[in-house]
Formats: sequence, structure tokens, C-alpha cells
Amino acid sequence: MSSPQFPPARTRVQSSAETDKDKAKAEAEAAGSLEVSLLQLLRNHHNCSLKLREQTERAKKESINNAKRVSDLLVDALNGGVQESYTIEKRIELEIRALTATIGKFMKQTDQWHAATHSVNTAVKEIGDFENWMKTMDLDCKSINAAIHNIYEE
Repeated sequence: MSSPQFPPARTRVQSSAETDKDKAKAEAEAAGSLEVSLLQLLRNHHNCSLKLREQTERAKKESINNAKRVSDLLVDALNGGVQESYTIEKRIELEIRALTATIGKFMKQTDQWHAATHSVNTAVKEIGDFENWMKTMDLDCKSINAAIHNIYEE
């Protein structure tokens, strides 16, 4: 069985005033959605700007902290070298003082040895002079003895 066929339904035709109202309403809705979209874009831009500013601030603080850390490390490295140089300088000064004292002792000892060797040298010279005098005396005694012996034999 076939279903009965009804004539097509009639739709109401709108007047031009109603059409204008609908158009205005659609435009208002479109304008409202455009305004909402622009506001949303503005908010997004503002949020992105804030995030970027925060990232920039964090990066700036991190850079400052890194620069400070590098500066501290450089100062520590330089101070370590300076401190080591100062320690070595003090050690050298102490060794110089010790060497100066040792040199003074050696100079006194050398002067004493020089005086002792001079005394020995003088004594040896005197012994040499005494030996020479003894030889001279011995020769004179032999000459006198030979003269007395010649006189006695004659």
C-alpha cells in the first residue's frame, strides 16, 4: 500500500522588515564574534608578551648569575696564583736570610783559618830561619874548629 501523498508544506514568507532585522541580528552576531575574536587575539598577544618578558627576565637573571660565577672563578684562580707566588716569595726570603747567616758563619771560620794558617806559615818561616841560623852556626863552628885544629897542629 502506498502512503498517501500530501501537498508540500507551505512556508511563511518573511516581510522585508523581518529580513532586515534578521540581517542586522546576523551582522550584530558577526560583529560580536569579530569583537570577541579580536579581544581573544589581544589577550593571546598580551599573554605571549608576558611569557616572553618572564623568559627574558629569567634568561637575564641566569646570565647575570653565570657572569658572577665566572667572575668569582676567575678571581679565585688569580688569587690562588697570587697567593702561591706570595708563599714562594716568603719561602725564598727565609732561605735568603738562612744563607746570609750561613755565609756570615763561613766568613768568620775562613778568617779564623786564615789567621791560623798565617801563624803556621810564620812559624814555618821562623823554623826555616832557625835551621838556616843553625847551619850557619854549624859551619862557623866547623870553621872555628878547623882553625883551632890547624893552630894546635902547627
